[in-house]
Amino acid sequence: MSVEKPYDDTDSGAPLPSFDASSIKLTTVAPALGVPTQQQPDYLDYDTKGRGVVVTMFANTGVSYLLGIVAGGAYGLREGLLHTPSSRFKVKLNSVLNHCGRHGSRAGNIMGVASIMYSLYEGLADHYDIEQYTRPVVGEVPTSPVFAALMTGVTLKATAGPRVAALAGTIGLGAVGGSYA
Repeated sequence: MSVEKPYDDTDSGAPLPSFDASSIKLTTVAPALGVPTQQQPDYLDYDTKGRGVVVTMFANTGVSYLLGIVAGGAYGLREGLLHTPSSRFKVKLNSVLNHCGRHGSRAGNIMGVASIMYSLYEGLADHYDIEQYTRPVVGEVPTSPVFAALMTGVTLKATAGPRVAALAGTIGLGAVGGSYA
């Protein structure tokens, strides 16, 4: 059991402990304070090309898939309301859900696959640096996106025949090339 001491104005309490700071190295504690060090600074790696192909592919694919589902779902909503066989609510709802699911998933998948192909072709063009070959012809216009759009259109419609594939490639080339004009 502790015994309380009466209050004394003259007592300042226990002395402060000794803080000996001679063993603290400021170079390890706070190099940001401007303390000179003997070592070289540790720099972060910086890629001048930007994101990698895989990171770009995942980002593009996610956005494209989402946009495809929304656009296809909106088209499916319209089609479901127009082609309902009955005016009853449950039949209309079923028709709308069927059309939204059919058109939304189809459009999302097509846009996702096109985005993957586009990203891979653009990464391929960047890897082989095709701009060094096209710069004397087109100047400083980036040609990797244009090449990727052309090849994506051709690849997506390759099974429909050469004329359709060439037309799809030209549409892709015009769409992306027009954005750089």
